Amino acid sequence: MSRRLSVFAIAIVLLFAAIAAQAVNIQFFRAPALNASILNPRNSQSNTQYPRGEIIAADGTVLARSVPATKGYYPYTRVYPLGALTSGLVGFASPFYGTWALEAEYNQYLIAHAQPPQSLAQVLAPTSAADSVAITLQPSLQRVAARALAGRNGAAVVLDPRTGAVLAMYANPTYNPAPFESSSYTVAAKAWKLDVTNNAYGFPPLGNLAIQQTFPPGSTFKIVTTSAVVAKMPSLFTKNYSVAATIHLPDSNKTLSNYAFVPCGGDIAQMLPPSCDQGYARIGLDLGGNILAETANSFGFNSAPPIDLPGAQPSFFPSASSFLYNKPGIAYSAIGQQNVRASALQMALVAAAVANGGTIMTPHLLNYVAGPDGSVVKRYQDTAWKTPLTSAEAARIVPLMQEVVQASDGTAAGIFPAWADVAAKTGTAQVGNSVQNTDDWMIAFAPATNPTVAVAVVLPYQVTSATGASVAGPVMRCLIEGALSLQAGQPASGTATTCP
Repeated sequence: MSRRLSVFAIAIVLLFAAIAAQAVNIQFFRAPALNASILNPRNSQSNTQYPRGEIIAADGTVLARSVPATKGYYPYTRVYPLGALTSGLVGFASPFYGTWALEAEYNQYLIAHAQPPQSLAQVLAPTSAADSVAITLQPSLQRVAARALAGRNGAAVVLDPRTGAVLAMYANPTYNPAPFESSSYTVAAKAWKLDVTNNAYGFPPLGNLAIQQTFPPGSTFKIVTTSAVVAKMPSLFTKNYSVAATIHLPDSNKTLSNYAFVPCGGDIAQMLPPSCDQGYARIGLDLGGNILAETANSFGFNSAPPIDLPGAQPSFFPSASSFLYNKPGIAYSAIGQQNVRASALQMALVAAAVANGGTIMTPHLLNYVAGPDGSVVKRYQDTAWKTPLTSAEAARIVPLMQEVVQASDGTAAGIFPAWADVAAKTGTAQVGNSVQNTDDWMIAFAPATNPTVAVAVVLPYQVTSATGASVAGPVMRCLIEGALSLQAGQPASGTATTCP
């Protein structure tokens, strides 16, 4: 009898321990997630019964605000003055579909929450209010990107390489956030169904193409390959590769040709401006898969960029082991083809690394959070994410990228005005679909001697005759000119006559 009582007592103790453990789990470990969950009735009530805080751009433009509702059950509704221009970043706060993008990322500040007491009365009766979130986005530069990309699938990312601040990030397709704020579920559900559905090219409007889609980066990846030489095998920097239009890849019957079968060769300084594919393929073979993979990872490939937006996808570079019996794969990967894939944000960070002396700053949109009285509650602190190069190594690459713009055989020759002092790299990646389209790229930074802006542009699924220079180049010119003009205190519309 006493043994049964002992077993029963132990069981009771274990049950109490399980209850205590679950209570600790909910109260401490799961509390942040439960507090932020859109299924939390306190959050859903705060979202609809009280005004949310404003989201404010770098120039003071209000991007999101709550206003009294004129109809429906809820007393407040959310409005987005710039609509689809900034919806990919600002997101929405829907009574039916919760929050998205910055509305989700900084929801804890934007919903009404208890404020620090300022008096004894407020200690006894705490007040609730929402904070405002100020971000780094420049709406005028965002407009330049939207006009330059109008009617075409693509993305543009503009960063300050010194801090990682996002100055512009625009992507097509985009969506109208207004229906998500409707008090009618039918209206919101119709918008949801429309915006989560892929377009003809497989891109959903409710998905930021700049961070959530990846594409073969083509010859823009040659900056990473060049970095591998500079940092890991500098003897290859001056190695001379024989001039050829086509080479045979080792351990296979495959051949690799330069664009339009134009013969090319020489050392890196001679091959980067005209973007010599077969020369860089041989550089990749000399480097080997281990060094290429290590260098790509040091730039952030195979890691999700830590930007303050949901859904950022990691770019991809094959593992070193995958090249063990695949030398042709090394050659293709060295020129950004085959299995290599990158987002627009990732390639903007590659440009920013060279521009910022080898250090990639964490990309971010947050500037600061302000309380209801205007006081700063939280200010973003600049942090480094990756350091793939030393300052001396980065300095060796800058003039090579300048020559892409300045040399007569440079693939970006004639695109930029001399005053902008641009360093760039184009990319034209063949897409292995049934019609053999190209993904057209350009990355750049300026001024090359003291960079304050780094940009990536990608337009996927272009016709086979298109190139990074012809398709992405005009967009890049508008953004570089616009960013530099804005930093000089002038309108961001740009001075190029081709900019809309």
